[in-house]
Amino acid sequence: MLYSAQISRTSPACILFLLDQSGSMAEPFGSQPELKKSTMVADAVNRLIQNLVLRCAKADGVRDYFHVGAIGYGKTVKSCLGGKIPFEVLQPISKLSDHPLRIETREKLIPDGAGGVIEQRVKFPIWLEAEANGRTPICEALSAATLVVMGFLQKYPNSYPPIVLNLTDGRPSDGIPLQQARALRKLATSDGETLLFNLLLSTNQTLPIYFLSDDGLLIDAYAKLLFRMSSVLPPRLLDAARADGIAVEEKSRGVVFNADPAAVVRFLDIGTRVSPVLK
Repeated sequence: MLYSAQISRTSPACILFLLDQSGSMAEPFGSQPELKKSTMVADAVNRLIQNLVLRCAKADGVRDYFHVGAIGYGKTVKSCLGGKIPFEVLQPISKLSDHPLRIETREKLIPDGAGGVIEQRVKFPIWLEAEANGRTPICEALSAATLVVMGFLQKYPNSYPPIVLNLTDGRPSDGIPLQQARALRKLATSDGETLLFNLLLSTNQTLPIYFLSDDGLLIDAYAKLLFRMSSVLPPRLLDAARADGIAVEEKSRGVVFNADPAAVVRFLDIGTRVSPVLK
C-alpha cells in the first residue's frame, strides 16, 4: 500500500513549508485583531518544529527522522531555516534542535487542579521569524520547492513521500500556479507522489472549512484553484483527521479555507502526523 513507508534515520521524511510573507500577512485575524497573520504562522511553525524535535528525542539524542525546511515568499523567495535554495533548504531535525535563533520565555495557561488555570513560564524556541513584505509569488515558490524535493528524492528514493505545506492569505502575483503545483505533486518516491497541502488564512470571522472532497460548493475562483492544487489525503492522514473529529471522505483533499489561528495549528498537526520507527 502506498504512503506506508517506514520513517527512520536511513530513510527520513521530508517536511517543507511554503510561507506567504507578503505585505498582507501584516493584517490581523478577524477574530483576534491584536494578532498578525504573519506572527501566528511563525508561532505555529516554530511550535511544530519543537514538537518534531520532541518526537525524535531519544536517550542517545535527537534522531534525524525528519528533514525540515521552509521557503518564504514575499519581497523575495528565500530559505527561512538556513542555507540557500535549492540544495541547502532542508535541515536534519537534530541540527535544528541544536541551533534555534533564540529561546524565548512565554506564559502558558495550565489547569490548576481545582477547575481554574494558572500561568506557567515555558521556554519557546524560535527558528522562524515573522515577516510581511512585498507581493505573493506563489509560482516561483512552488518552482523552488520542486527543486528542493528533487534533491531530496535523489538521496532518499524509497522514503515516505515528501510533505509540502503551503500557508497563504492571498492571490498569487506571478500567474496561476496550477502547473507548478502539478509538477511538484508528480515527483514521487517508491511509496507515492509528493503531498501538497494548502491553507488559506482568513481575516473574516467565519468558520474554517476542512478537507473538502468536491469544489462544487466553492464560489471563489481562487478557492477552487487551491482545491485543485492540493493532494488527496492518504489513508493515514484521513485517519488522523477522523481521530480529530473532522468529517472526511476518501477523496478529501489537504486544503483548509477561512483558517483562524486554531485551524492553522490543527492543519499543521494533521498534515505532518506520520510516525517514525525507532531506527
